[in-house]
Amino acid sequence: MKKIIILGGGIGGVVSANLLRKKLPIEYRIILIEKNPVHYFAPSFMWLMTGDRKSSNISTKLERLLNPGIEIIIAEANNIDITNKNVHTSNGNYDYDFLIIALGADLAPELINGYNQDLHTFYSFEGSIKLYERLRKFKSGTIAVVVCSLPYKCPGAPIEGTLLIADYLRKNGLSDKIKINYFTPEPQPMPVAGPELGSSVIKLLESNNVAFHPLYTLERFDTVNREIFFDNKNPEKYDLLVVIPPHRSPQVVRDSGLTNESGWLPVNPQTLETKYENVFAIGDITSVPIPGRWKPDVRMMLPKAGVFAHNQAEIVAERIIDKINQIGSKHFFKGGGYCVIEAGNKKAAFAYGNFYGEPHPEVIMKSVGKKWHLGKVFFEKWWLSSGIKKSIIEVILKFGIKLFRIPIKI
Repeated sequence: MKKIIILGGGIGGVVSANLLRKKLPIEYRIILIEKNPVHYFAPSFMWLMTGDRKSSNISTKLERLLNPGIEIIIAEANNIDITNKNVHTSNGNYDYDFLIIALGADLAPELINGYNQDLHTFYSFEGSIKLYERLRKFKSGTIAVVVCSLPYKCPGAPIEGTLLIADYLRKNGLSDKIKINYFTPEPQPMPVAGPELGSSVIKLLESNNVAFHPLYTLERFDTVNREIFFDNKNPEKYDLLVVIPPHRSPQVVRDSGLTNESGWLPVNPQTLETKYENVFAIGDITSVPIPGRWKPDVRMMLPKAGVFAHNQAEIVAERIIDKINQIGSKHFFKGGGYCVIEAGNKKAAFAYGNFYGEPHPEVIMKSVGKKWHLGKVFFEKWWLSSGIKKSIIEVILKFGIKLFRIPIKI
């Protein structure tokens, strides 16, 4: 029988493993290799940053998320041998017939010029906890939120985190004592989502007293004098520095020679196949061009976001099943996606659309409201739960999706 290896226990890895196990006979081995036995739900890191969640609220054992019959190998992948169809790990070597690479994107703050422990971030579990402690003690001054480089995970997350910081300080009566600046090398917020959505997000930032600074390309930080230097711009002062750190593909993928010149793993945009037979890649690790250009000489790429990893995982699982059954597959990834942007005060905005749309992605943003926040809370609970509780939450979620005519599925 065939052996299917999935590298990575994030959203894409979990979804693909569960669907394969559900639809294939037990004789087919589904092996998931992940270095961390604990699964952290990344979309909730920002609630950890504001004290609305505790560590235990947004984490669970990885095995609780997986269907029975899936083999879990807690190990770090050290080498992917495409020629011999083998994965070398810290816990042994494993042959495969099909391989799904879902290793995500690594944070690389060490690549920042001027990096030291004075930098904070809400992009990691530990960073969110540390930032919460810093915000509790912050009483006045200037906060700088800086997108250090492109690409980064979840195009809405930097905006969302900034709005939640503003909301946290507002609730503590500090609005008049705080100034928040948002710096990004991009020409607008979420440029992959089109100009109309970008304009809506700028208005959302301004209504929360956040100054938006586009086309600010980071040069270096001076943490001694608390200054930020940008290309062709005047230095900016800060009292608290929050960064969206550089991202890069995991070491094992780079060392195995699978990445392109941009450092990410190229795939077929519709099938998620790599150039290697029976090797697929999904989620943040992929390089998927989409219509439109960020600059005249720079193509736009599909955002690195959990919603795409989820959808791609389903497509890849179905295509592998079709290959095993020797039938032509009709399953294709069509670029659909959505994003919930927390705006504070238990409200959120909801954006959705077709990221493969021509001549640029076609994305619509709904008005800020409590229902979108509530939907995100229910999705968090659904993802981290299991058994009967998961089934009950799923019914509630599906009812809400139908009631509000939200164009998504779970």
